[in-house]
Amino acid sequence: MSAARKRILRLGLPKGSLQDTTARLFALAGYNIRFPSRSYYPEIDDPEIECILIRAQEMARYVEQGVIDAGITGIDWVKENGAKVKELADLKAPWPNYRTVRWLLAVKEGSKIKKPGDLQGKRVATEAVGLTKRYLRSHGVKADVEFSYGATEVKPPVLADAIVDVSETGSSIRANNLRVLDTVLESTPRFIANKEAYGEAWKKRKLDRMLLMLMGAIAAAGRVGLMMNVPRARLDEVLGVLPALGTPTISALADDRWVAINTVIEEAVVRELLPELVEMGARGIVEYPLAKIVG
Repeated sequence: MSAARKRILRLGLPKGSLQDTTARLFALAGYNIRFPSRSYYPEIDDPEIECILIRAQEMARYVEQGVIDAGITGIDWVKENGAKVKELADLKAPWPNYRTVRWLLAVKEGSKIKKPGDLQGKRVATEAVGLTKRYLRSHGVKADVEFSYGATEVKPPVLADAIVDVSETGSSIRANNLRVLDTVLESTPRFIANKEAYGEAWKKRKLDRMLLMLMGAIAAAGRVGLMMNVPRARLDEVLGVLPALGTPTISALADDRWVAINTVIEEAVVRELLPELVEMGARGIVEYPLAKIVG
């Protein structure tokens, strides 16, 4: 086997809640990933990458051990495992499960527990045992922290005095009549690598190039391009209302009474901005989707 064929980057993709959004991110970044039924080895259109589906809770441990070279998981699970890995990027994006999530300390409404200090000697249920124990120690509290296998939010007050559970919107906390005492940790998805693997020139270059494409796709999320022709006499007025990712590109037209503007804006502001631009004399306005923004 030639040296070139031996070059394989082993990439961990998160199984579970992050899986679909991760596949979407890679697609936007230009990678085609296919998930065969009942297989833990997704197929990717890059012969130098071997993908493995691993639960996010375990990802950091396997990356630290070098079983896989790099992977995507939440910073919460990196901290929970105490894993010594190289963090390459924060992949926070405005998509389901890629937004910021919070680990919340909560009790049942009506509980006499009002603050973390009141948990002395109490029972706390959570999936993140290590995180919770460290948090309680930081408050000088000794409590019985139990691993929860699921449905954590329904355990107070019978099966536990309090819980530490993860939430993106807080809807489950509210739905189960719980009261939040504190935020234990805020977490976002991270791209992590094994330190030794990242020290290898070929793998570092491979990961850096992949990351450039992933971050370009994230940078484009929720943004669109906008092109228009604007009367030169009203250029300053238009620029004054035009939110831009960077400095808008302004180009001369054959008719020197007009200029062309090309810029990038948040998609959410388009519906309010376009009528205003028309009122200012802008014409030929074109909104177009973005796949990546790099640099």
